[in-house]
Amino acid sequence: MAEMYSFRFPASVARSYAAIANGDHGSLVLGRCASLRWTVQPTLRPAERRSSLPLSDYSSALVTGATAGIGAALVDRLTQRGLVVHAVARDVRRLEDLAARTGAVPHPVDLRDVAALEAIAEGLEIDVLANVGGVSRPGNVLGSSRDDLEDLVEVNLGAVLQLTRLFVPGMVERDRGHVINVSSIAGRYNFFGHTAYHATKAAIHQLSRQLRNDVLGRRVRVTEICPGRVETEIFGRNLGGTPEALAAAHAEFFEGYEVLAAADVVDAMEFALDAPRHANIGLIEIMPTFQVPGGLTFDRRADEVSGR
Repeated sequence: MAEMYSFRFPASVARSYAAIANGDHGSLVLGRCASLRWTVQPTLRPAERRSSLPLSDYSSALVTGATAGIGAALVDRLTQRGLVVHAVARDVRRLEDLAARTGAVPHPVDLRDVAALEAIAEGLEIDVLANVGGVSRPGNVLGSSRDDLEDLVEVNLGAVLQLTRLFVPGMVERDRGHVINVSSIAGRYNFFGHTAYHATKAAIHQLSRQLRNDVLGRRVRVTEICPGRVETEIFGRNLGGTPEALAAAHAEFFEGYEVLAAADVVDAMEFALDAPRHANIGLIEIMPTFQVPGGLTFDRRADEVSGR
């Protein structure tokens, strides 16, 4: 049932509305101060309008990095929302546990294996492509090995490009789909970290922007999720991935900090997916309240470099 709202205007303002106010839509009573009454349809609460939102248009999703952190949380959320989720990750045991818990379809695949990705895509229609999986390395580019750089480029950027090539043309053909790319504040701000990691995440930012051009005119949306520090295993894997390394990373990077949880990032993803069909949420940057990017480092040398 429509709700009734009353607004009060000075008489001079009320007269200007007299032409559009009539017995069917409202009434004006002019005097020293006039009242305008107008019927307004009530706004539905999010829970009440959820069933009519675009996520219900989608039936399938593919999530990379699906067995830990943000990827695992996203698989949980999408299966709860009724989608058939194809979960891609390397850890077979974790994939089996994830599939048993959520009903997701497991694909034990290394993202560097393009032939394996092509095999997954054969005959598969995906409505939501979520490129979550990624790797990092300690140190910086000056001390990197060949394998370090190849892994960073192939997993963080190459796999995203390959999966885009494999699944987005089908979205365009069906006039339905959503691509979610997880970048990082490392791709938008320069601070101390692995240069190649920063570079690949900056590339994901530009890829997401450019992909909007590629799908122009079709109902295919692209969202970049750009998180700050999230409590995931990536720091522990940088330290070796052992239980001891994970504990050390937790003590260094998470204890005493109000960091983001994976569910916080998935909430942002769900917000973008739930936007009306005509709205594309292009970029969401989400950081802990106490984490602020920026700053400037100026190194003051006390002595001249030896030999100069």
